[in-house]
Amino acid sequence: MLDINSLADGTEFDFWEQENVYKKTLYVSAQDPKASDENDGSEGTPFKTINAAARIAEPGTLVLIGPGEYHECVSPERGGEGPDSMICYKAVTKGTVVIKASEYVDTFERSTDWRLWREAPGTGNKDAVIWCHHLDPDMFRGYNPFCAVNILHDRLFIEYDKTDMTPYLNRRGMIFCDGKPLKQVPLYNMIGDEEGTYWVEANGQTVHFRLPKDDDPANHTIEVTVREQCFAPKKPFLSYIKVQGLVCAHAAMGAPVPQRGAISAYRGHHWVIEDCTIDWANAVGIDIGCECWHHDLDFDRLPGFSVIRRCHIKDAGVCGIAGLFAKGMLIEDNLIEGTGWQKMELSWEAGGVKLHNSENGLFRRNVFRRTYRADHLWLDCGNVNNRITQNLFFDGIEQREAIFIECTREGVNLIDNNIFWNVEGRFNEADIPDKPGSSGWYQLEEDGIINGYAVYGEGTDRMQLVNNLVGKCRAYAYFAKPVPFRLLPWERGGTSRDAKMINNMIYNCGEGAICFPTKDNASEGNAFVKQMCGGDLRIMYPAPEVCLDLKSWQEFYGFDKTGMEGWFDIEVDTNKLTLTIRRSEDNPPGMGPIPEGRFIYEPENLKTVAGDERIDIDILGNVRDSSSVIPGPFASLKMNEEYSIDPRRLY
Repeated sequence: MLDINSLADGTEFDFWEQENVYKKTLYVSAQDPKASDENDGSEGTPFKTINAAARIAEPGTLVLIGPGEYHECVSPERGGEGPDSMICYKAVTKGTVVIKASEYVDTFERSTDWRLWREAPGTGNKDAVIWCHHLDPDMFRGYNPFCAVNILHDRLFIEYDKTDMTPYLNRRGMIFCDGKPLKQVPLYNMIGDEEGTYWVEANGQTVHFRLPKDDDPANHTIEVTVREQCFAPKKPFLSYIKVQGLVCAHAAMGAPVPQRGAISAYRGHHWVIEDCTIDWANAVGIDIGCECWHHDLDFDRLPGFSVIRRCHIKDAGVCGIAGLFAKGMLIEDNLIEGTGWQKMELSWEAGGVKLHNSENGLFRRNVFRRTYRADHLWLDCGNVNNRITQNLFFDGIEQREAIFIECTREGVNLIDNNIFWNVEGRFNEADIPDKPGSSGWYQLEEDGIINGYAVYGEGTDRMQLVNNLVGKCRAYAYFAKPVPFRLLPWERGGTSRDAKMINNMIYNCGEGAICFPTKDNASEGNAFVKQMCGGDLRIMYPAPEVCLDLKSWQEFYGFDKTGMEGWFDIEVDTNKLTLTIRRSEDNPPGMGPIPEGRFIYEPENLKTVAGDERIDIDILGNVRDSSSVIPGPFASLKMNEEYSIDPRRLY
C-alpha cells in the first residue's frame, strides 16, 4: 500500500531529517544600533551582516537573523557534519529577513544625445521622458550583470532558427521601480515605444530608463541589481545546511547552464530550504544539483538528498528549482508561480522544477501556477522511482506540457492524485493548415503542430497516471512518442511503452483524451467528461493512426472496459484554488438520439471502479476504499459544492 510517504515502487522515502539541538547561537541584526561585524555575535552584541556569522559558524550552530534588509550574498564557510549537527540560518520571524542582490540608487539625469527615431529624423516618440543613471563600479565588486548577457556558458543546444534570440542576448542586470521590474529592450529607440522600459549601454556602465506614466524617478524607489546570488557558498560540496524563513530578491544570475540559483546548494547534499521566498530572480530560484554537466562527477559527494519545503518561488525568469543528478529530493508544499517570463524555453533548462536523472524523488502538495512557455515540472533523462502526487498544475501559458518526463528506460514513475488545468499549448496558430470539409474530417494522420498536454512522455517507458483530474488541455491529457535515436548504450531513452492510464477523469481537452504511440500500453477505469472532439482516443503507430471512440477503444483494444462518459461542467478557480461541478446547460452533440445511459450527468452517479490497491487517499488526504473508487483525485464529488483544493500543509 502506498501511503503519503511512499515512492512509486512502494518503498518509503528516505526521510533523513533529525531534530537539532544547537550547541551555539549567533545573532545578526541589521536594525540594532549596537550591531557590528566587530562584535562577538551574542544576543546583546549581534553582528551587522549575515556573512560575519557565516564566517565563524561551526557544525551545530544556529544563526538567528533579525528583521531588515541585508545587501550581501551570504557565503557559508562550512557545512554541518550530519543530520543532527547542521548549520542553520534562520529568520527570527519568517519573511522579515530580506537578502537583496540589488542596491538603491537616487542620482538621475535626463537622457540626451540618443535618438528615438529609427528610419527618418523627426520620427519616434519625442514626448517620451527618459532618464539615465551612471552605475557606480564600486557596487559590483567583480561581477557586473549589466555587462553580461543572459546566456554565455553552454549555448550549443539553442536552435537559433526556432526562437527569438533577444531575451538570450539581453543583459542580466535588472532595474526595479517600487519593487516591480522594468522591461529591458535591445535598442535605445524602443524605450520611446513603451513605458516602463530600460536599455543598457554597450559597456554596461550606464542605463537609460522610462518609468510608467513618464514619471520622475525622484518620486519612486529605484533599485539596480548588482550581485549574482543571495545565498550561495563560494566553494562546492558544503552539506547539511538549513535555510529557514529568508526572502531572497533580485538575484542577477545568467540562464542555466550552469544552474546558479538565488539560493544555491552549490553541489552540496542534505540541504533543507524551507519557508523561504524567492522574488524576481533573473533566471533560477533555487539550485540543488551538480550545477552543470561539465564538472567531473564525484560519486562520493553526489548532490541532492535535499528538502525544499513551504517556499514561495515567484517570478523566476527561467527555472524555479534546478537540479542536475540530484537524487532523493523531497519537494513539498511549495507555491511556484510566474516562472519563465524570460521566454527562454529553447535553452532546454526552463521549468517550474527542472531536474535531470532524478531518482527516488517525492514531489507532493505543490502548487504550480502561471508558468510561461515552460513546463511546470520537467524530469530530464534517466528518472527512476519518482512519485508526483497531490499537486496542482494550473495555467500553463503558451505551455507545451505541464509535466515532461523524458528519455527514461528503467523503473516506474508514478503520477497520482493531481489536478491539471489549462495547458494552452505552444505553437504558431498560423501554421495550422486550413482543412475545410472532408479534407479535415478524413485525414489519416495529424499534422503534429498542435500541442498542449498534461503529461508528455518522450522515449519514456512505464509511466503511470492514476486518479488524476485533467481539464482544458489544448491537445491531450496524455501524449507520448518514442525517440529511437536516443536509445543509447548508456540507457538514455526508452520506447514509450507500458504506460498505464488508470482511473483518471479527463475533461474537455481540445484534440483528444489519450494518444498512445502503440497499443503496448494500458488504459482502464477512466472517465471522459465533455470530450467533444471526434475519435479522441488514439494510437499513432503503426500507420495509419487510429482515432477511436470509447466503444471502439473497448471493443478492438480491450481498453477502458470499465470506462465511462460524463456530461457536466467543471469549474476551477486557479486563484482561489477552488473547484465546483455544475450541471451542463448544453447537451451532448449528436446527429440522432443519444443512447440511454451513455452519459453521466451528475458526479454523484459516477460508477465506481477497481482502484489501484497501492493508493488509499485522495488529493486532500481523505481516506478512500482502494478496492472501489470513482475516477479522478477525489474520494467523493457532489454537484454545486465548492471544494477547496489547496493541498499544501501550511504550518
